[in-house]
Amino acid sequence: MSTKTFPDDCISSPTRRAPAGKPESRQQQALQSTTTMSLHTAPITRREEKLLQVHLLLCCCALAAFFVLAILTFFFYNMYKPKVPSYDIQDLRVKSFDLQPGSILNTELLVNVKADNPNSHIGFTYGDDSSIDVVYSDANLCTGKLPYFYQGHQNTTLMTIDLVGKSVLASGVQEDFAQRQKEGKIPLLVKVKVPLRIVIGNMPLRQFKVFLNCSLVVDSLTPNKKVGVLSSNTTLYFEF
Repeated sequence: MSTKTFPDDCISSPTRRAPAGKPESRQQQALQSTTTMSLHTAPITRREEKLLQVHLLLCCCALAAFFVLAILTFFFYNMYKPKVPSYDIQDLRVKSFDLQPGSILNTELLVNVKADNPNSHIGFTYGDDSSIDVVYSDANLCTGKLPYFYQGHQNTTLMTIDLVGKSVLASGVQEDFAQRQKEGKIPLLVKVKVPLRIVIGNMPLRQFKVFLNCSLVVDSLTPNKKVGVLSSNTTLYFEF
């Protein structure tokens, strides 16, 4: 019997398969990589957890405060039924209207302003920083201020305000005024600004500002003569 000898590199060993039930090597590597990544994910620290709890608590408190404020506002509105005070210029009297050399105009007026508070449970305090101006064609003729006082609920107050001023009228304004005076139709703008504070019972609340612009057309500005108001238009707005 003859024996054949083969080179070592020609002898092939049988293919070794992975044991049943075990993944391939690449699958093992992918699984190991995923496990490594999950192990490197940092867990939430106790400090971060507390901060998150505080944040959630603050959000809940803010939401609760919003609902409480909405309920209180609804309750306040339905209980007190707040109404806006109304204002009206009742009368205008001329004490002095003297045009001197140099186009200097000295003016003194008396204005009666009626303030009506229709609220049954709400009063108003009129502050010190008030003003009232009478303007003709962008020229401020005179100025004054409202008195400081408290106006109770369902109250009507008539205020007599003394307005004094000295202004310089341009030649064009003088000519225009002379023509208006002759026609008996003089347009004036009365501007009122007053700070108001709401008072419920004995408790003062927030202060706001009232702005009143009253466009008047009067028949004359002759001193010691009754001024007739031909037309009046009042606008009112607030600043909180």
